[in-house]
Amino acid sequence: MTRREAFAALRQQLRAGGLESPEFEAGCLAEQLFGTAWRLMTPQQLAQPLTPEEDAALHTLARRRLAGEPLQYLLGEWEFYGLPFAVGPGVLIPRQDTETLVECALQATEGILAPSILDLCAGSGCIGIALAHCLPDARVTAVERSQDALAYLHRNIEKNAVQVAVIAGDVLEPELAASIRGADIIVSNPPYLSAADLAALQKEVQAEPRAALDGGEDGLLFYRQMPALWLESLKPGGRLLFEIGMGQEEAVSGFLARAGYTNLEIFPDLAGISRVVSGRRPAGERR
Repeated sequence: MTRREAFAALRQQLRAGGLESPEFEAGCLAEQLFGTAWRLMTPQQLAQPLTPEEDAALHTLARRRLAGEPLQYLLGEWEFYGLPFAVGPGVLIPRQDTETLVECALQATEGILAPSILDLCAGSGCIGIALAHCLPDARVTAVERSQDALAYLHRNIEKNAVQVAVIAGDVLEPELAASIRGADIIVSNPPYLSAADLAALQKEVQAEPRAALDGGEDGLLFYRQMPALWLESLKPGGRLLFEIGMGQEEAVSGFLARAGYTNLEIFPDLAGISRVVSGRRPAGERR
């Protein structure tokens, strides 16, 4: 069997398995196996016969994908904000929706010299690392609890050659929040799926760490607690920016207002869905 024939067979397998983008996924898996982008292969390369090792590896990749393993985990890397991020079991996969949070944070830092940025529930580090890449003078600190995710966070800092400090800790721990002061910006993409959302997840999403998805019974656990906990970690005038799930903007805005934030703003993602809620610590506050 040639590479061209193997690709056609893989694409058909993925289509028969009910995957939404069999052509794209087959191309990703073929590139993973052959080390060259499928669309860039020459006719001579496509006509090469598969080795027994390549044939076995391709069957293994197809079997794992059809069993529900995320494509990103099979590839071991995924792009976010134009940057490469190592991913695998134990860490949440970066998603394009979250790029909206990066854009909003960049806007919030305009005019701030060497901004201090906290990335809470950092996971793979995609948000904080993207901000550190775009703002070389920024002082970025990422906070994450999961040991599995922390391993990917450190790998991704090195992979992207940025300066990001890492703190292993629970963002709902009052002592941790009380120990950090002076942030200009806090960004966070906390777990925000409800119990009903978790019960209805696609098979491949179920392979991602539950702790990175589970926002409690109504999905709002972290939003209830974090605004008050982390208010004094911001400088007066500093901003907290949350990524949110669909339909959570009113509830999250209410939590921010009750915790004392002002100048509340809601930002949509590229699909027009409310994706980021932001609030400001009052500039003249003294506590």
